[in-house]
Amino acid sequence: MNKEKVYSAFSGYLALLIVILLIVPPVLGIIMVKMIWLIAFIVIGLFMLPGFVIVNPNESSVLVLFGAYKGTIRSNGFWWVNPFFVKKKISLRARNLDSDPIKVNDKIGNPIMIGVVMVWRVEETYKSAFEVDDYVHFVEIQSEAAVRKLAGHYPYDNFDDAGAEITLRSGGDEVNQKLEDEISERLEIAGIEVIEARINYIAYAQEIAGAMLKRQQATAIVAARIKIVEGAVGMVEMALEALSEKGIIELDEEKKASMVSNLMVVLTSDKDVAPVVNTGSIY
Repeated sequence: MNKEKVYSAFSGYLALLIVILLIVPPVLGIIMVKMIWLIAFIVIGLFMLPGFVIVNPNESSVLVLFGAYKGTIRSNGFWWVNPFFVKKKISLRARNLDSDPIKVNDKIGNPIMIGVVMVWRVEETYKSAFEVDDYVHFVEIQSEAAVRKLAGHYPYDNFDDAGAEITLRSGGDEVNQKLEDEISERLEIAGIEVIEARINYIAYAQEIAGAMLKRQQATAIVAARIKIVEGAVGMVEMALEALSEKGIIELDEEKKASMVSNLMVVLTSDKDVAPVVNTGSIY
């Protein structure tokens, strides 16, 4: 299997000096002394011109000669190579992929919208240049495929799957690591290194978002009511114990039941209670 190999190019500055010597003196010789045979040196100098290549920092140049891969120049600078080489520039810089949210189904079939952000770069220039047709487009398609596969492994939340310990919404680092591993495996064929990948947007799809919001609100209200009732029961119990210990008033079972009922209404009501003042006898 072919792999990337580093190509040692000839210094472009020295080659440029040679080209100048092959072109300028013969031109002067032809003009001044009519030495037509010096045209051969001019032709050689012009033939060398296409061999110059500039490699910028964090950039590479893949070299191909008549369909055969000859190597990759990774060192930045001014170089000269065989003029017959076909040169293909490939950037080695880190790149961002911020995908638009796509509609997928989670583990239990709920339609959700999910988007990812990924940082990647080319690590193996041979694979990027020759194993895939367009490595940038390949990254976009395979990252989307990885997201769809990941969504099928986890539920959005644990409302419908109470036994799920990991969900897409609360999985955090574990879900992101799973996503990164899945994308890395898919992009290995293209010589791509995934530096980081994580979910940056997740929500229910529009057609079920309203119903799911109501369900979440109802769940939150029930949980809050449970806490309120627990607190109210404790407060009523403390009130009855304090009245009994201090002997402020003697209450039979019927009066205790009435008092408990009134206190529970006051403590658990979601609206302000309007008191009724009794100026007569309590009997």
